Amino acid sequence: MSLFAFPAGFRALVVGGAGDIGSAIAGALLAEGCEVVATGVDAAAVAGCRLPPHERLRLAPLDVTDDAAVAAFVGTLGRLDALVNCAGILARHREYELPVFQKVLDVNLTGTFRLCNACKPLLAASAQGPQRGGSIVNVASMNATAALPWIPAYCASKGGVVMLTKSLAMAWAADGIRVNALAPGYVETAINAEGRKDEAFRARIAGRIPLGRWAQPADIAPGAVFLCAPAARYVNGTVLAVDGGFLAG
Repeated sequence: MSLFAFPAGFRALVVGGAGDIGSAIAGALLAEGCEVVATGVDAAAVAGCRLPPHERLRLAPLDVTDDAAVAAFVGTLGRLDALVNCAGILARHREYELPVFQKVLDVNLTGTFRLCNACKPLLAASAQGPQRGGSIVNVASMNATAALPWIPAYCASKGGVVMLTKSLAMAWAADGIRVNALAPGYVETAINAEGRKDEAFRARIAGRIPLGRWAQPADIAPGAVFLCAPAARYVNGTVLAVDGGFLAG
């Protein structure tokens, strides 16, 4: 078996898997032979998912801000080896409005915690079984470290995701659950499409990245796959930056 192979039947839940980065992660896990459950916020998001039909893929709606919906959904899974929390929103220039600020935190940070908590029993069971699972990957952001003035809630939520990841990594290691975070840099996705209309801004950012370009969602996915995999069995409580070197200097 390859050092980076997944056991047969390895099942991952990609929350926000109908989105750009989420679907890239879900697709990469499918390519590695995993079973994947991917979610979108509602039926429309699921219908708009770019992932093609696959015998090992299940798509479903899930509102991560709804406690009852999360509990009911996780109750349908049966078993689970890895959880990827990729659901996220931002509201450029509107996050100084308190209701908007609270909504962004509820999706990005509290929603991440809801799924971690709800999935913990399944992941603990996997960690003790033949799948050698029990892995959580929370998608944070470069903006957990490098703030931007027009998205204070997004920056705060992603900083919170980083520290939530570290805290859970310490708390749940005894249960065999590894908890890590992925911190993408500038990625060309729908969430930042409006900002990229400013060509001068887009070019300025590309010039600031040592690799010379914005990332594509497919550039982010391999990091998540690695953190889910048994090959990362001794990686816990870390934040893997996938930013083209933006934060290096």
